[in-house]
This record gives sequence, C-alpha cells and structure tokens, in this order.
Amino acid sequence: MAARTSVLIVDDEKSLRDFVRRNLEVRNFETLTAANGLEALAHFYHQSVDLVIVDLMMPHMNGLETIRRIRESSLVPIIVLSALGEEQDKVQALNLGADDYLTKPFGVDELLARIQAVLRRSRGLQPAGDDGQRIVRGELVADLERHVVTLRGVRLELTPTEFELLVLLMQQAGKVLSHRQILQHVWGPEYGQELEYLRVYIGRLRQKIEDDPVHPRYLKTERGVGYYFAG
Repeated sequence: MAARTSVLIVDDEKSLRDFVRRNLEVRNFETLTAANGLEALAHFYHQSVDLVIVDLMMPHMNGLETIRRIRESSLVPIIVLSALGEEQDKVQALNLGADDYLTKPFGVDELLARIQAVLRRSRGLQPAGDDGQRIVRGELVADLERHVVTLRGVRLELTPTEFELLVLLMQQAGKVLSHRQILQHVWGPEYGQELEYLRVYIGRLRQKIEDDPVHPRYLKTERGVGYYFAG
C-alpha cells in the first residue's frame, strides 16, 4: 500500500486548522497540525512531511520566520494561507521560498487544486526534454529523471517550482513566453494575473544561475510580454 501524502497545517485559528484537516483527511491525506511556527518546526524536524500549509500572522513564531527556517534545510512545497492579501505580503513570502499564496477566505476546491499543483511539481512529473532525459543549454544541464539542474557540473539547490520554471524556459529556449503562458504551465490553468510570482521566481533563479543577475545571460525579460531563455 502506498504511503499517504503527509501535510503539516500551521495556523493559530483552531477552527481553520480543523476545517482544512477534515477536508484533507476525507481525501486520504495524512495531517499534522500546529498553532504556531515553533510547534510546526517541532513536527517538521521529527516527522516526514510532504507539504506545509502555513498562515503568516501567528504568535510565538510567525509564518515568514517559519518559512525561512524550513527553507534552511528543506525544499518541501509550502503554500501560504493568509488573510494578508497585499502584493508586498505575497512577495515577501515568495522571496523566502513559499511556492504559492492563497488569500483567506478561500474555497476548498481552490485549495485542493493548489495542493495538487505543488505536489505535482515536487514529484517531478515533467514533460520529456531534448532526449527524453536531459536538456542541455550551454553550461546548464537539466536532468528530468533525477529532477536536478547543474551549472558547470555543480548541482543547484532549486525548489520544485524553481525547477519547473527553469525547465520550461530551457525547453523553449529562444522563444518568448508570455506571463500567462508561464503562470498557467508552472502554477496551473487558473493562474494568469499573478505577475509578482514571476518577478520573484525569475529573480531567485537569476541569483542562482547568472554570473551577473542584474545583466542576465540566460533569463531575459521581454518587457510587457514575458520572459525567454537566451543561452
């Protein structure tokens, strides 16, 4: 029997934690719950977790610090579930390593769609590359089977979302992909307007693969349209 997917739900509002837990457990997820970041880290460091759903405003340790601490040692997918809906809140969470951001109030179907999308990315369900296994673009090599990207032979530490975004652009090298095309391919068909996601994630990738992120060699911007891979 296959192991159930384990989700850690972190929110100081018990009714919200219970609501999410019940809806996941009825769909055969295994759940852990925590009322703040300190409790969440205690679970996270001692038990295997496939996904973290975290609020931002919590006592003792808030969601941003929780994300930062998790990202110090893990690439596990993280979805923020917060009442804070301003762009600056989303950008801050994404910059720290969150994969997605859902604003309260939310619908169960929307949450489940976000969960399935980040799990798909984390499990490496990728389309075939140039030879079905690898994509080679200059000094960058994406191994689709191992879900690994190397630069000059050195492995890059990429989150599942960063990996899928980079692979998409490498596969379509030389072609300008619109913001909507990228968002819908990487995050899902219900996306299209979340330009802050792309700004943050392109910026993060440039920090990891470019010698000069301010003047990128690989990841180029087509202003007002989208991005393309130029290597």
